[in-house]
Amino acid sequence: MKLKQKRKLVTYLNILDQPIRFNPFVFSRNFILWAFLGLLGGLIAGIYWIGLEFLTHKLAFFEGWHVIPLMGTCGLLAGLIIHFIGDPGEIHLIVNNIRFNKGKLDPKNNPSMILSSLLCVASGGSLGPEAPLVQVTGSTGTWIGKLFRLKGEALRSLSIAGMASGFTALFGAPLGGSLFSLEILHHKHAVEYYQAIIPAFVASCFSYLVFAIIIHLGLGPTWDLSAYEYSGVFDFGYAVLFAIVGAACGWGFIFCTKFLKSIFEIKPLPIYIKTLIGGILLGVIAFYLPITRYFGHHEINELLANNFSLSLLFAILIFKILAISITVTSGWRGGFIIPLFFVGATLGLILKQLFPAINLTLAIVSCMAAINACVTRTPMSTTILLATLTGFGHFIPILFASLTGYFLAPRIPFIGSQMEKE
Repeated sequence: MKLKQKRKLVTYLNILDQPIRFNPFVFSRNFILWAFLGLLGGLIAGIYWIGLEFLTHKLAFFEGWHVIPLMGTCGLLAGLIIHFIGDPGEIHLIVNNIRFNKGKLDPKNNPSMILSSLLCVASGGSLGPEAPLVQVTGSTGTWIGKLFRLKGEALRSLSIAGMASGFTALFGAPLGGSLFSLEILHHKHAVEYYQAIIPAFVASCFSYLVFAIIIHLGLGPTWDLSAYEYSGVFDFGYAVLFAIVGAACGWGFIFCTKFLKSIFEIKPLPIYIKTLIGGILLGVIAFYLPITRYFGHHEINELLANNFSLSLLFAILIFKILAISITVTSGWRGGFIIPLFFVGATLGLILKQLFPAINLTLAIVSCMAAINACVTRTPMSTTILLATLTGFGHFIPILFASLTGYFLAPRIPFIGSQMEKE
């Protein structure tokens, strides 16, 4: 029976390999493959998000000093999962595999990534679900590509399309998610694998559709910023000035992360001990500054709605950067894009209190764009993502801020695998 099933599968694959005759359109079987991957990516993202929301709601019951043992325990459990099931790696491994491993993302460690990231994100770690989703949906693209016997650039493009579908589902920006999946792979000033943009865009659109149906996603902005009114060409100059401050903050995050990484590497420790230590430290920070808990998806609106004092905003800024760095270096799993947006929003509020005459919305969006572009080197997708997430309808000031953050980024990238291969 198994032999018959294999023969049928080979027959079907041979049929799919045959060219479509008498087709006068650009539409081809590749579109069906990209669309199917997008639908599957949206389904995976929707199920992951429902599980994350459920677990987050259950763990949110722990408040006050109870958050310290909770996050320590979740860190320990996440570390044990990684130790016994397998290390799923981080974003630099994804970039490295796409660029130097023929576009192949290994799906064998997806269970470890899903379980460990759910614990880390739901318990209150300062990393978001974007990196786990990108890993899982990207490796799903690799698996489908191998199933249909794709090789070379066709396989790489399908892996990138899978990455885009996962990223888009979370951010609700098909074009921004597509561009991000390409920009995150670049080196120096070159965007590689541009031939994957259409597969990524198709997969992103279908992924967004399925994800929106599952979680009833709307089309409005995610974060409640006040409306921005263009006041003249000087706004571009202000955007650059705000971006310079945001880039400096990005440098601070990078140095803080490298410093903590060197501390964790002084003595080799099992991964579960590192995640336990990281969880306890994160719990202490969350106990004194509860708004720094979690990755910032909902907390940005809370930050904008409350009239925090200048001293408290500075404390939130410093300890949120510290929390993200601890989460990254102690072995917790997740992505740092939304947490960096939270840092940018905090920085914009600080600038508004220091200089009351400036436009708050422009300051917040510029700082968000600059710090993310400085760390991830993704100025184009950052611009589109922020325009979608904040409802900021003027692209040009965001683009000025993103480019400022990008060109003021450290010469050695934070994501080491973005360096050009010699």
